[in-house]
Amino acid sequence: MLHELRTHLEVLYGASAAVVIVVLLTPAVGGMARMLGVVDRPDGRRLNRRAVPRLGGLALFFGIMVPSIAFLDLGGQTRGLLLGAAVATTVGAIDDFRGLVWWEKLGGQALAAAITVDAGVWVERFTFPVIGVHTLPSWLGMPLSWLWIVAIMNMVNFLDGLDGLAAGVCAISGATFTVLALDLGRAQPAILAAIVFGASIGFLRHNFYPARIFMGDSGALLLGFTLAAVSIQGLLKTAATVTLALPLIALAIPILDTSFVVAKRLKYRQPIHRADRSHLHHRFVNIGYSQRRAALTMYAWCLVLAAAALTIDFVHARPHGVWRLWPTLVDSAVGVGAIGATVYIVYLLEIVKLGNPAIRRREEAARQRRTA
Repeated sequence: MLHELRTHLEVLYGASAAVVIVVLLTPAVGGMARMLGVVDRPDGRRLNRRAVPRLGGLALFFGIMVPSIAFLDLGGQTRGLLLGAAVATTVGAIDDFRGLVWWEKLGGQALAAAITVDAGVWVERFTFPVIGVHTLPSWLGMPLSWLWIVAIMNMVNFLDGLDGLAAGVCAISGATFTVLALDLGRAQPAILAAIVFGASIGFLRHNFYPARIFMGDSGALLLGFTLAAVSIQGLLKTAATVTLALPLIALAIPILDTSFVVAKRLKYRQPIHRADRSHLHHRFVNIGYSQRRAALTMYAWCLVLAAAALTIDFVHARPHGVWRLWPTLVDSAVGVGAIGATVYIVYLLEIVKLGNPAIRRREEAARQRRTA
């Protein structure tokens, strides 16, 4: 009981410290970015209408690193994770400053993920019904974990194209991972996930529309890296089969956004790494949503998916092989809600577009610019 109380207090302290550090440090980072000329200027792909400093990821870095050093046990895995986070932030900051070729940035992401996996943050075993616990050999578990971390880093980076969107989605995912890790008795990942939640909330103070600073690649890679590593430490390393789906549900929006964009670029034979305006947030703007409304809509979608992940974990419809009525109804209702929210988003972005000639013309013009 005392151990659980201490863990809950450290979760609260870590999140609170992250909020305070990021809220106070972000304006100074923004001023430094302006002095150095590290700003996003309006162009055909970006949605901002004025120059906005980036490098907000540096404030996020300190907001995550300082509470982590204060409240986490600095064992081998934690040191490897924090070192990987530092590498991810450095790679992103270099890209924010002078730009990197896609393969240079991917190489830095691969190095960050490799450091963490080598420190022991990888999926070692999971549980299947009937056959029970199954141990993954290192030659399979380590590459899969490395691929997961690199993939989530890029997915969060792709999502960062609308004021407050990536920070808000990462805050919701961080809060969800905190609750799930606490339920599974994983204290260290729970504290780190809470710190990510706090840092993201603190950054939203300056990043929600109209944004006064962007997190840049330094922030997006850091948040994506940390959430991916936390999902392995807190959920996947001890995962029963149903638990394997929880990170996928909690991170469904960046996963779906990236899948949609990659499919589009493959369809039109464009390089996967080339930036364009085919992301979900761009499509919301194309159908007439303001940036604020688009971000809030995607927050609501993410919250519904987070509720589904938490319901799967806490409400057990078939414990010990026996179906129970009310838990089954609750699980079914939340599942239908999550599916319904996703179908509604598809309706907004696809069906509404088909029925509106002006929207179709805008998207066709954008497609022609991309292929020109």
